[in-house]
Amino acid sequence: MSNRFKQAQIASIIGIVANLLLAILKGVTGVVANSKALIADAFHSASDVVSSVAVLVGIRAAQKPPDSEHPYGHGKAENIATLIVAILLVVVGFEILMDSATAVWSRESSNTSIIALYVIIFSIILKEILFQYKNRLGKKINSPALIADSWHHRSDAISSVIALVGIGLSILGNRLDIAYLFLFDPIAGALIALLVMWMGVKIGKDAINVSLETVLDEGRTKKFEHTTWKVDGVKRIDTLNARTHGSYVIIDVKISVQPYITVDEGHAIAARVKEQLINDHSEVQDVYVHVNPYH
Repeated sequence: MSNRFKQAQIASIIGIVANLLLAILKGVTGVVANSKALIADAFHSASDVVSSVAVLVGIRAAQKPPDSEHPYGHGKAENIATLIVAILLVVVGFEILMDSATAVWSRESSNTSIIALYVIIFSIILKEILFQYKNRLGKKINSPALIADSWHHRSDAISSVIALVGIGLSILGNRLDIAYLFLFDPIAGALIALLVMWMGVKIGKDAINVSLETVLDEGRTKKFEHTTWKVDGVKRIDTLNARTHGSYVIIDVKISVQPYITVDEGHAIAARVKEQLINDHSEVQDVYVHVNPYH
């Protein structure tokens, strides 16, 4: 197992354990403290558990070597896992939104316990720590699934801040006997739901773009062209297309060489182009080089 995948799996397992504990803590406290915002936040943490499991499965699948049925490798397994996370966010967010909207519409009052505040503050601190850890590691090892999962932690931290405000105002309303402040708890739940759904759409859009093998823009392929030009014997770059395939990049390049050289010499130039691109750019997994005569 490569060090990259080992680090990603450890991060996913840490996320699963932390989210499971938070989901249980928030859920139980939300019921006991009578807080819809905290219960909504518990569902958000529970969705984090499922998403981290999906990411873990995707990461394990992505490390499988290329085979006859998957000549480009299994890198897209990470993007499939990312898409599962996105769909889950939208579904859970919609369910929370409906429940919170019903509570607001019915003007349902609550008598939220102050213990909910302590739990939500603990959640904010822990989720921000998890975000920083996974996001930095995901960028370091170039794992889109891990980066997506880190933003799930950030969205949970932000939703917890919203819950904190809603719960705080609700408790204040109970103590001062101000009726309209009771509604801030379910209103916070509705805002959390909208945030969850927005994150799901954003993450899903990125995952779909990768799955459709959208080629990298000109700005991101310039460095590959520069590397190709460094190879002796390359007279012209006819086309160079680079596309993401999960956490790595596949390059298709057509080069022109002197027409009078032998086939063997042309093949050697192509081999050097491939070797140079892979050696100079850690994200490049494979390169397919087509040789044309230079005119």
